[in-house]
Amino acid sequence: MSGTRAPQRADGLSELLLSRIRDVPDHPEPGVMFKDITPLLADPVAFAALTDALAARCAELGATKVVGLEARGFILGAPAAVRAGVGFVPVRKAGKLPGATLGQAYDLEYGSAEIEIHAEDLRPEDRVLVVDDVLATGGTAEASVHLLRRSGAAVAGVSVLMELGFLAGRTRVEAALEGAPLDALVTV
Repeated sequence: MSGTRAPQRADGLSELLLSRIRDVPDHPEPGVMFKDITPLLADPVAFAALTDALAARCAELGATKVVGLEARGFILGAPAAVRAGVGFVPVRKAGKLPGATLGQAYDLEYGSAEIEIHAEDLRPEDRVLVVDDVLATGGTAEASVHLLRRSGAAVAGVSVLMELGFLAGRTRVEAALEGAPLDALVTV
């Protein structure tokens, strides 16, 4: 659809977002149904509605910073932070940030990974909303929660565009959140 549609009411947000997420069969390997968000990003009405929803959640939770998880969390989190009038902090894969960093290792299905932040970008008085595009198995989101707490900041919550409910990542992340909310705008 064109970008000339009127903004959706809050109760139509999920439908709008879902209508702009494209299924790509057998990507990156046979049997996988990839959920491509690039059509959503290309639609200014849908992208603005998503940005507004994330910015509103930031305000509701009293967040002072938005943390975006590499890489699509940068695309979603940065405009939400600007719209909410708060700072943005990227969480990167290990070795991507210059200077002193704080890291958090975590287990993957086959191996391990590590994420990092510039710890000086967060202060103990900060309340942080973590933003990403997809909640799948929950490993990266869980690691980010632990990393942010180690930095001294409080975790206000986690908000994702889309949750892949069949992968049960919610249970893993909710345990790490210790009562802070986990929000998904769309669940598939």
